[in-house]
Amino acid sequence: MTQVPSDPVPNSRRRVIRVEVGADPRSYVSGSQRVTVVPLTIKRRHNRKLLIPPTPGTNAQSVGGLDAPMIKTLGKAFYWKRLLEEGRYATATDLALALKLEPGWVAEVLRLTLLAPDIVEAILDGRQPRHLNLQTLRGRHELLPRDWAEQRKMLGFTPAAR
Repeated sequence: MTQVPSDPVPNSRRRVIRVEVGADPRSYVSGSQRVTVVPLTIKRRHNRKLLIPPTPGTNAQSVGGLDAPMIKTLGKAFYWKRLLEEGRYATATDLALALKLEPGWVAEVLRLTLLAPDIVEAILDGRQPRHLNLQTLRGRHELLPRDWAEQRKMLGFTPAAR
């Protein structure tokens, strides 16, 4: 589990959700911060970092609903967000240039960090609705609202799924 250094200037978004890389998926509250541990493995290949999602047999909860592309993209989104928050890159455009990616695509992926925490957990556990796919999440068909209740309604989550 990684430690996040305390910020000299508090960031209200950071207190809403923090995603960590770990061996098993879990969620807990630490102080005023909700922490979600993502079951990803990060490996270096040549000069790149690879995000490897768990295999379906690794976790009993993930049988049938595990969507590896969504999990990998969520992992990238939260990793990139952390790079921006730590000040390694000033803007998303700088990050895109450093990674040799299209700035528009990087912005699309970074918007995934605005998802409601319970939606992120459902995707990581494989409990998302069947119709939910990566294009919908990235806002290709219709932009996702920032309001979490509206996100739940638009993506087909029940209000009781909180």
